[in-house]
Order: sequence, then C-alpha cells, then structure tokens
Amino acid sequence: MVLPNGLTLLVQPDPAAPAVAVVSHVCAGFFDEPDRVAGVSHVLEHMLFKGTPTRSVGAIARETKAAGGYLNASTGYTHTTYFAVLPPASLRVALDLQSDALQRSVLDPDELRRELRVIIEEAKRKLDTPAAVAGETLHAVLFDRHRIRRWRIGTEEQLAALSHADVVAYYRSRYLPARVVVAVVGAVEPDLAIQLAREFFEGWPAAEATLDPSPDEPMRTGVRARTLRGDVRRADLVVGWRAVPALHPDAVPLDLAAAVLASGRASWLYRRLREPGIVTAVGAWHFSPPEVGVFSIGADLDSGRLAAALEGAAECTARLRDPGPAPEDIARAQTLLRARWARRLESTEGRAAALAEAEALGGLHLLEEEYDRMLAVDAEAVRRAAAEWLAPDRVAGVAYLPASAPEELNPGMLQDAFARPPEPASPLTEPRAPAIPGAAPARGTVESGVLHVALPAADLLIQRKSGVPLVSVGVYRRRTVHDTLATSGLGALAVRAAVRGAGELDAGGLALAFERLGGALSPVAGADWFGFGTSVLAERAPEAAALLDLVLHAPRFEADAVAKERATLADEAAQAADDMFRYPVLLALRAAFGDTRYGLPGHGLPETIPGLTERMVREWHGAELVSGRATVVLVGELEPERAAEMLAGLFAGRGGSAPKSGSAAVSRSEGPAASVAERAKRQTGLAMLFPGPSRGSPERNAAEVWAAIASGLGGRLFTALREERSLAYTVLASSWQRADAGALLLYLATSPEREAEARDALLEELAGFRDQPPAPDELARAVNYLAGQALVQRQTASAVAGEIADAWLVGGGLAELADPAARFRAVTADQVRDLAARCLDPARRVEGIVRGVGAGAGAGEGGTPAR
Repeated sequence: MVLPNGLTLLVQPDPAAPAVAVVSHVCAGFFDEPDRVAGVSHVLEHMLFKGTPTRSVGAIARETKAAGGYLNASTGYTHTTYFAVLPPASLRVALDLQSDALQRSVLDPDELRRELRVIIEEAKRKLDTPAAVAGETLHAVLFDRHRIRRWRIGTEEQLAALSHADVVAYYRSRYLPARVVVAVVGAVEPDLAIQLAREFFEGWPAAEATLDPSPDEPMRTGVRARTLRGDVRRADLVVGWRAVPALHPDAVPLDLAAAVLASGRASWLYRRLREPGIVTAVGAWHFSPPEVGVFSIGADLDSGRLAAALEGAAECTARLRDPGPAPEDIARAQTLLRARWARRLESTEGRAAALAEAEALGGLHLLEEEYDRMLAVDAEAVRRAAAEWLAPDRVAGVAYLPASAPEELNPGMLQDAFARPPEPASPLTEPRAPAIPGAAPARGTVESGVLHVALPAADLLIQRKSGVPLVSVGVYRRRTVHDTLATSGLGALAVRAAVRGAGELDAGGLALAFERLGGALSPVAGADWFGFGTSVLAERAPEAAALLDLVLHAPRFEADAVAKERATLADEAAQAADDMFRYPVLLALRAAFGDTRYGLPGHGLPETIPGLTERMVREWHGAELVSGRATVVLVGELEPERAAEMLAGLFAGRGGSAPKSGSAAVSRSEGPAASVAERAKRQTGLAMLFPGPSRGSPERNAAEVWAAIASGLGGRLFTALREERSLAYTVLASSWQRADAGALLLYLATSPEREAEARDALLEELAGFRDQPPAPDELARAVNYLAGQALVQRQTASAVAGEIADAWLVGGGLAELADPAARFRAVTADQVRDLAARCLDPARRVEGIVRGVGAGAGAGEGGTPAR
C-alpha cells in the first residue's frame, strides 16, 4: 500500500519464520551524487543511526540489540538499504527505530567529523583489497562520463572535503517518503504490521525531491586495458563489457550467459581455467542496475598465468557468441538459478530486500516476470545477447599484479585473445548417478525437533523446515587424523581432491550430476570435522545424499587430479597473505598454538603443500573412514519419516566401527608474544588472542556473552574505539571455540601511525572487563541479543543443518538445540567478570600483526596510488 505521503509499504507474512525483517529501501545511491560530493550516500548511511532528537548516539544500535536483533545497512549505486532482523515480538521496536532515523536523524557536525575519519579507514581497507580495486577500476576503464566510473565510496581527499552542509542538503533532498519503500516480512499479522507502520511513518511530511541525474554515455568501440601494481602475492584479473540495465530485454539472457560461464563446477570457465589449475578461482557476473550494466569475468591467479587465463576467458566468451550454448547448458544453468532464486528468498531479510527492490524498480510483478523469463530463455536468445553485447572490440580489462611481476596487460594483448575463434569444446561425460536402493525400515526418536535414526554405520539427523523448495544435505565425519607441520594441508587436500571424481564419475560428470539437482558440491575440511554438503531442490534430496555418500566413500584420487588440486591449494595458501583480516588472525593462531592443528592454517602452508602426495591422501582418507560413523544431516521441505526410510536403504548396508575417543586438549603458548609481517598497505591489521573456553567448556556461554557485550553495534569496543576515537572501521571480538581448545579473539584495522594508540585503547577497554562486572543493562542487552539471534539464525535450511551437525559432532548433542536462549540467560555478570579476569591478562596475549608501511602504499600505476 502507498501512504498519503507517498511512502510505499509492503507486508508479507510467513508464520513459520523464526524472525521478522524490516527493510527500508531509499532511492538514493552513488548514481545520485554530483561529482563534487562523491561518496556522500555512503557517509549518510553511516550517520543515519547516530542520533535523533530523542535518542543519543548509539541508542538505536543498543535498543536493537536489546530487542534481540541486528541492524545493518548498505549503499549501492541506485539505493541505500537499512535493515533490522529481530524476533517477531520486536516488530514495533524495529519500525520505531527505523522511522525515527529516516525522518529525524540529527547529523551532528562533531559526530560527522569523527565518522568521516572512520569512513576514511574503510576506504583504506578497500584499497588494501585487490579484488575490490580491480573490479572498480574496470568501471573506470569502461566508462568515461557515467558516475559508475568513480571510486564508489569516495577517495580520502573527497571524503575529507565533504562538509556538514553537503550531507544535510543531500539528506533533505533525497530522503523523502515518496523515495522510500518499507518491506516487512516474517512471522507477523498483516493488519498489525500495517497499523504499526502507519503509526510510525504516516506523519512524515511529503516533499519534492531535488535530483541531479548522472550524465548519459554513448556506446563505443575500442579495446581498453589497465595494469595496477602493489604489494600482493597473487594477481587479480577482471575483464568486462558494457552491458544492459535491469529492465532491458537482454538482461535475463545475459544472466543465463553468466551462469553458463561460471555457475558450478560443470561451468565452462571452471572446467577451462579452475579445474586445470590455471586460476585459483573464477566467476562471471551480469551486474544490471537501472541505468547501465556491466558483464564481467574475474579470476585470482599467479601473475605468470595471465596470458593463459585471458586465453581461456576469451575462448569461452567466443563460444557463447558462436556457436552458442547447447540446450543442456541452458537447462543446467536454469536449474542452478532456480535454486539460487529460492535461496535468495529463504531468509526474511533476503525476501524483504527483494520485494523492496522490485517495487522501487517498477512493481512487485517484476519478480515473477523475471523468474518466468529466466525459465523461458532458450539457447538462441543467450547466443544473440552474447553476440550483441560481448563483442571482442568492446572488451576492457584490468590486471592487479605484484609490483615485481614482469607481466603487463595492454590493449593489444586483450585484442589478440578475444578476437580468436573458439576451439571446439570437450563435451562433458554424461553422468551415471549411483542407484538409490529401495526404502528400508527406519525407526528413530525425535529430540529437539530432529528425527534421529541410528544405523550400523551412520546417524541420520533429519528436520523439516518449510518455506522454500530446498533441502540442505550433508555427510560428515569427526576428524581423528590431524595435520602436523609436515602434513599441513593434507586433510584439506584429501577432501578437495575427492570432488574431482568418485566412483564411475569423473570431475565434470560429478559436478554435472549435482548441478542437475540444483546444487553444487561443497567440501568441508575443518580442524574438527570434515565432509561434503550441498543444497538442492527438495524433490532431488535422495539423489543428492547418494552422490555425497559416493564422494565420501569412493573418491577416485587420480594422480593428475590430486596434483592439480595440490597446486591450487598452494596458490590459495600464498594468497592468504593478501587478506588483511585473515592473515593477522592466522599469524596470531600460529603464535598461540604453534604447529598443532589449531595453529596450522586449514589450507596448509606454502612450504609444506608441495610435499603432499597421492599416497598420503589415500592413507589419510583410509584412516579417517575406519575411525567411526558418518553423520548424515537433511533439513528442508521434506517429510522426515519418509526421508529416513529412503536414506536407511542407502546407508544401512555399510559396515561401521566404534568411534575413537576424543582427542586431548591442545596446549597454548603463553604471551606476551607477537608475529609480525610488514606490507606496503594503507592499514595495519591487528589480531589479539587470549586464552578462552573450548566448545565443550562450561564457560563457553559466558565467553559468548562477553563477546556480545564487547563487540558489534553498541558494543563497548565499537563505542570506545570507533564511535568515540575514530581509530578503526572494523573492530570485533569473538569467542573462538573448537573441540579441544578455545580463545578470546579480537581484531581491528587502523592507520599504521595509530597502531600503538589503538592497541593501548583496546587494552584499556579490556581492563574494564577484568575490573568490574558488566552493568545490568549491558548484560541484559547482550543476553537478549544472543537469545534473539539463536532464533533469527535459523532462517535458512543450511544454517539449521550446520547447527545440527556442529551440536552432534563436537557439541553436547541434540539437546543443545531445544532452547538455545536458556544457556545465555543463565549467565551472570560475575561469571563474565571472572572469565575476563582470568583470561584477559595482557601478559598472556598473543598478537598477529600485518603492519602497513610506507605512506600512500598500495596499488597504483607507475608507482602512483590507484584511484
């Protein structure tokens, strides 16, 4: 419905949902900004929740947390979205808070000055992220006039130049009721939701918007290229074309073209580039906001393989144009997109955002029309769209390379690659999926809503979750063979090599077998358990379980396949050093736990991976298979009893052995100690590790309450380090829990010159936890948040399946699932203080530091910083 002031309200009830989402979609984004105030949309996103006439700075975040929900926002090219996801009983709170911020944000000048320093830190973090730099630079290469060409959130210089008057003027001219869509989705009564929304939004006065549209840009021909260089271990390559906006008739065919190229392991680019190890990862996207579109292909790779990667991307693109995809290629892509569509709408937040976006674009009917068109598109339509928009004389490319790499991406290199006619493709072997045995009796018990059937060699754990026609399926085992320094990465290699063929299916046939069910095969290799999972269309769940069982028990482990996966694993291990969040954490864990399974990265070490052999992989797999029982988890739109009978027929015939006893607790090094790496980066990433409870410890819940008090919007650390001192954009605390060890983990990223100040501020705040128990309102807010999130996080089948698997494999069993909120409500303030007093001792801390060095360090051309 449309309120008298022009605001559009959408309400969709879902009685089965464990949450309610309120999404406010404001039609104001980067395309709305004149060049003089580039980045102002994102600045306003940060400022909107920083106080109203009746709520102080941080109050909105604290109230959301106290209501059991989380609050976030994102800025896009055409809109800014604010969302809150809470337990259903907190709908009034969410509507009250969002309406107050949208209508009455005070935009205090002093707060703006502080927040601009935080946003500049965010911009620096983005410049330290190679894939983000390469992707946005491609837009600058493709476009000369349209605003998509600009560095999206603004440069440091542009942000520093924004005035309070600029932000206020933009707010008053763009944040108007007629430009806002509010969507409410979840376990709500529609009439009540409408009544509440009208109560909070109807008084917002209507006003006329002042708009400044982006300049148009004519189409052009001509190949363009740019090379960036920086302190990176690996390269990022992205090529692209100007494509079409969202409502163009060719938008859906180009979406299908991207899926043919890069969705799933049977996709063209995966088989051409990822499977042989030319790239570490590859993807294709058709990005289509309302005004313009970009079709792009991106890859992570060793810089020495730049020419080979270009050749493969060009070959696959040429095949799209001529002869075009085969009908079976389109059928595979459509099945995957059907499942992706369902996953997008599975959570209340995802559904509310999709509804609001469609309404803002032209109406809710667009959602169904897009779905129908996706299923109606044929191979010829995709070929015609590719021939029209992905022409070789319109391609552009960006390569972000290590500073010392001799390679260079230039227009001639692009032109030569993309002008060649395609080579004939190698057809996929038609998969012969394993037969599914007939149903067998399956007696079980129900605990915490989960049906448990104990078979001789497997435990079946099945739960119905209605909502969308998907089922999450996983087959897992508890690990008993752990990596050592000499075998670092062996478990990951074995699990990942298994997906390159099993039984009679080679890698392509195995991938195609899963993708015809609507899912992709995902290997899982954690420190405590391993296995394989997928999410498929509901009617195909038994077939998916049979395939997963085949991968677990009968991987082919062919020498060539193991060698290729080993090379890719080594590339990923090297690439980890370019991640300014993950790398400091890895350094801290290594310093704390040394050469144990918790100190060694799951993907292995670059120096040990080359020594892993096919024989070692087979021995690891054999040892793990005889160590215990499989755990089979199914969650989704199914009948548990019927599913159990089908699975019993599949798993009942296998032999099993008693599970081995749990492994001993892992010792931890005592601090203070630090592991430091220096890089030419704009920020310093600091991870700080203290002793903490393990997954099975009685104190684990107190640790999670401590983290909720310390971290997140409205948390102590967020308020002290970000809100009050503008020391960092990212500040977080978490309770890192594993089966046989635990830690209290903190992380922040700040400017290199403020590292000491940030560390001192962090330690000062931690001292407060040791000295005094949390205040009653802090404790209540954290407990309510955790209790609420325990329900909110059960919105998707995959999340529920993960919770079941974790509780069964390394937790206290299914009883944990019955009332997850109760364990948080039992935590007292004294328990939090006692935990902090014992664990947060500065003398026991271990740090992992990736220290940015050099002013203006980062990606650039010819030694100059990138835009």
